[in-house]
Amino acid sequence: MKKIILFCILLSGVAFAQNSPKIEFKAKDNTIDYGNVYKDEDSGIRVFEFTNTGDAPLIIKDVRSTCGCTVPSKPSNPILPGKSDKIEVKYNMNPGPIRKTITVETNAVNVEEGRVTLSIKGEVLVRPTTSPLEKKKTNPMQ
Repeated sequence: MKKIILFCILLSGVAFAQNSPKIEFKAKDNTIDYGNVYKDEDSGIRVFEFTNTGDAPLIIKDVRSTCGCTVPSKPSNPILPGKSDKIEVKYNMNPGPIRKTITVETNAVNVEEGRVTLSIKGEVLVRPTTSPLEKKKTNPMQ
């Protein structure tokens, strides 16, 4: 019995001694809110910053979006412990509401199956255009 207990203690010590990467994003709830933006005044690019809070290199294996209107880019090199990096997301600024999800696959141990879900939200507006032929109102009461 003593041998079994000793074996379990040693096994748990080995498990805790293993190096493991961890990922922590700066954005609250892993979401970036574009707010109300105008199509012709905004590039649609936003950045999700993160840090490897673990004690082993963090590898971003893949970054995917739910549709082709949102294009994410990922770091190509491992992120060392204590270092930070970013995932850039470009939305194509189609007028209307923004509700998109980006899935990040990593070797991080602090998230289920190494996957993190990021979100972007907001609304893309188009400024109304006035025709030069349209009669201008001079009296605000008209």
